[in-house]
Amino acid sequence: MAGFKEYDQYDATGLAGLVKGGQVTPLELLDEAIARCGKVNPAINAVIRPMFDLARVNATHPVDGPFSGVPFLLKDLIASYAGVEMNSGSRFFKGFVPDQDSEFVRRIKAAGLNIFGKTNTPEFGLTPSTEPELFGATRNPWDPLRSPGGSSGGSAAAVASGVVPMASAGDGGGSIRIPASCCGLFGLKPTRGRVPSGPEHPDGWFGFIAEGVVSRSVRDSANFLDAVQGSYPGQVMQVGAPAGLYADAAQRAPGRLRIAFSTDPALGETLHPDCKAAVLDAVALLTELGHDCVEVRLPIDREAFIYHYTVLICAELAATRREGEITMGRKAKPSDFEARTWALIRLGDSFTAGDVARSVWWMTQFSRQWMTTFAPFDALLTSTLGEPPCKVGQLRPTSSESIELLAMGHLPIGFIAKRPEFVLKAARRVFNYCSQTMPANVTGQPSMSVPLFWNSGNLPIGAMFTGRHGQEDVLLSLAGQLEQARPWFNKRPPTYSA
Repeated sequence: MAGFKEYDQYDATGLAGLVKGGQVTPLELLDEAIARCGKVNPAINAVIRPMFDLARVNATHPVDGPFSGVPFLLKDLIASYAGVEMNSGSRFFKGFVPDQDSEFVRRIKAAGLNIFGKTNTPEFGLTPSTEPELFGATRNPWDPLRSPGGSSGGSAAAVASGVVPMASAGDGGGSIRIPASCCGLFGLKPTRGRVPSGPEHPDGWFGFIAEGVVSRSVRDSANFLDAVQGSYPGQVMQVGAPAGLYADAAQRAPGRLRIAFSTDPALGETLHPDCKAAVLDAVALLTELGHDCVEVRLPIDREAFIYHYTVLICAELAATRREGEITMGRKAKPSDFEARTWALIRLGDSFTAGDVARSVWWMTQFSRQWMTTFAPFDALLTSTLGEPPCKVGQLRPTSSESIELLAMGHLPIGFIAKRPEFVLKAARRVFNYCSQTMPANVTGQPSMSVPLFWNSGNLPIGAMFTGRHGQEDVLLSLAGQLEQARPWFNKRPPTYSA
């Protein structure tokens, strides 16, 4: 079985160039990716559904696109691939096979990418650590005792370990940027509406979710965004077309930018010293590159944000369960879900339409205030996470919490509705960890995690930059400059496929 041993010396853009130049075949690239997956996947549990035979057929008839013949992995959530099972990390959807591709997958295929497997995700993408009961925990290639983040943890672990140069990811509360930070990768969440996720599940989580990739190079994310961006007929959430190619922006000097920065804990109680150090290190680098950096305080009511965000996500989960019952043709049971998920579904059932509308209103007012505050700046810099990559199991419910969750899953709806502290208690530990990412999901702004810092334990800690609506080009120009100033492409974790 032929391969291509120099595979990891190239990013996806580089591999596509080799294919176009006739220096390597799509089948050779695929064989190499499959071999690398076989080498590391038993240790990291990133790929949960191989599609090798299907990919080999596709490799013999590659689509002519910007990434023609390049191996690719698809996150097993939202992005449906016709004829291939999609579980969304949940026992409830075991055996579910979509009958059509999502628009996102259609564009991935049209770009020439060869999907050869699906990656692990927490149940419905709910947690910033990828540990679904259905498939087990994914491990971080930088430290197998730690999580690669979530919910795109399987994709990030596969990219960091050298299986693929980039893989699909989706971000409803940080799920592109969190795993990018945990795994030393680049991850850009596009502006709301930039990349279509429909038509089956358009504008999910009240528009908070954006689809994209995690990648080892900035130009791969830029070229991918060029390939998949743009509205389709009937798309509800739309954004104006970019002025030019994102690939060009990634190679263009950004000019002198005015960048706000903060070491506030935001939605957390504290910011870990390593995360604060990562921000200040980035500020020093930005200043050296000629940018103006201004320290600010974050205008956020922590308790109110957590409450209203959780109300909306719980409402979505309740709707997902009801829609899932129609799709699967049976009633859902508590045993179909993890205890935490079922408890959140029950919380969603307990809220009235008025409760949900009030939370939408609150988030709208928050978005206006947040974007008005940062309108004078080209970007806002914070840490991506509130802590370094967490240990596997760190965010799971404790024994006492598990008992409470099980009890809450069976309490009368009326009782749950009168106890809003359940919402805050159920969510607080997660928000302490991913304390910085969620505001950009609510506002819809583009936001990226850039791997500029490794702590004394050799764990990556991302610097997060959030830009103005529709200005991914500014972020990509800045990212390209940072990548040149402090290259990360050749950094290799201890668990690696070569």
